[in-house]
Amino acid sequence: MNPVADAEALLEGLDPAQRRAATALRGPVVILAGAGTGKTRTITRRIAYGVATGAFTPSRTLALTFTTRAAGELRARLRQLGAGEVPARTFHSAALSQLAHFWPQVVGGTAPRVLEGKARLLGEAADAVGIRADQATLRALAGEVEWRKVSCLSFEEYAAAGRPAPPGLDVAAVVALQRAYEDRKDELRRMDFEDVLLATAGMLETERGVASAVREQLRAITVDEVQDLSPLQERLLRLWLGSRRELCVVGDANQTIYGFAGASASFLLGFAREHQDAEVVTLAVSHRSTAPVLDLANRLMRGRPGAIELVPAAPDADAAASPAPVPTVAGFDDDRGELAAAVAAVRADLAAGIPAGEVAVLVRTNAQVPAVETALRAAGIPVSVRGDAGFFELPLVREAIVHLLAAKRATMDGDPLTATVRGVLSSLGWTPVPAQRPASSRDSSPGSAGSTAAAAAPAPDPRERWRPLDALVRLAEDAGDETSLAEFLDELLERQASLDAPVADAVSIATMHAAKGLEWTSVHILGVAEGLVPLVHATTPEQLDEERRLLYVAVTRAKRRLRLSWAARPPSRFIAQARAAGR
Repeated sequence: MNPVADAEALLEGLDPAQRRAATALRGPVVILAGAGTGKTRTITRRIAYGVATGAFTPSRTLALTFTTRAAGELRARLRQLGAGEVPARTFHSAALSQLAHFWPQVVGGTAPRVLEGKARLLGEAADAVGIRADQATLRALAGEVEWRKVSCLSFEEYAAAGRPAPPGLDVAAVVALQRAYEDRKDELRRMDFEDVLLATAGMLETERGVASAVREQLRAITVDEVQDLSPLQERLLRLWLGSRRELCVVGDANQTIYGFAGASASFLLGFAREHQDAEVVTLAVSHRSTAPVLDLANRLMRGRPGAIELVPAAPDADAAASPAPVPTVAGFDDDRGELAAAVAAVRADLAAGIPAGEVAVLVRTNAQVPAVETALRAAGIPVSVRGDAGFFELPLVREAIVHLLAAKRATMDGDPLTATVRGVLSSLGWTPVPAQRPASSRDSSPGSAGSTAAAAAPAPDPRERWRPLDALVRLAEDAGDETSLAEFLDELLERQASLDAPVADAVSIATMHAAKGLEWTSVHILGVAEGLVPLVHATTPEQLDEERRLLYVAVTRAKRRLRLSWAARPPSRFIAQARAAGR
């Protein structure tokens, strides 16, 4: 069989720009990928095509990204494309692996253990310097520790940076506390996640043998979501590359929404200037959103640095026969009215046949989530809160993980993953088709005809037990049978640690940040008002631009239906663009 002819099958179904990107295998490459333009599809096909044609050696190729979920998705897709030997990792995972390997020969012994969190040591540091800090203050201080380190700043440079201190503290106190935190951490011989990157970078900078070995191993690197790169990660990436030029970066400046944590699109925006011979490919055809949604999104970002004017893919016959709805924009007198309208709109989505898992309600802050969750649950609508520990705290999910871990010890290598997971979870009540909700409980939600205060409590809905089990089954299906049960469990435990719950058959509630990388048929964005979008403390041009980009990310999560609303306060200054495309 001709390997090149076989490789050509990997390019089937790609649009012209995606195909150009997938076949650009040599030298520096930058893929400017707008929201919904098939970024992950393109880069995984590019890596698999490189492997199939012999341009890439799997063990010497690395795909980098920023979250466990994104790395898991890359691994799953590469396995499906026959390039499963190519590692896909987060920056932290790749650095930790190198640190563990080289530490014994460079420093001696084993590397220090990595802290699971900073709160306890920050609390001890606060006591040591005489600062009273509650949990909210400790979270804010952890953010300052992380920002200083990923920005590669000394304590003195941090103090001069003009960062606002947490309430009740001044910059001098924050610096003193950070020093005490570092001292305490060193006493315990521990590292935090930022130290992993710093130590790896330091080792590469000072140990020529280590740097040579790493660069010999990493012959080709692909970096996804490169607009999220921090100065520390950029430093580490350059050290990994050395003088090599086999680098492909992929990103969208419009989706830079982690500036508060040190991320910057400067590396992406300056890539073509730094590498003047780079292949530059722009993906502008959205395979996700309809023309009306894209029109609104484009109006929000037009004229901004790195903005990509998105265009819709040609609709299929069914879509062409059903005109896409125009996004709606509505204001309400109070939050209660806005919430009631949102519940009614979600009900309408479900009544129209949109699956619950294809509907989302997005808000700007975590503080807005409980009211939305309470209202939807009171209406009998199943919900899943993204970025919440709730899924993995469910006793049933914990029990399922225990059963799967037990099955790992009894499972033979080569046993199909999907069948194994289905079999294990069947013993806990999973079935291919969910049990029907009892008829007696279908009309028992508040406001239903015939409901009374004296009515008996509704019977438990068996679907509430089925949904989390089915979410785990679908996670296994997505991973594919090329994945072993051990690998699946490793990814599941990583998800548990990062609160990355699988999408359940329920309406998603998420902050705009947590919605990044996801998509739904119908999206309802609440609270698009001054003080929330943008947040009241976003005052600088840079902060306001990031708030605009955050709304853009929320808007581009919608595939077909989009609804924006606000209440009580004046509408967001960004609503002018929304009104121009809505009604």
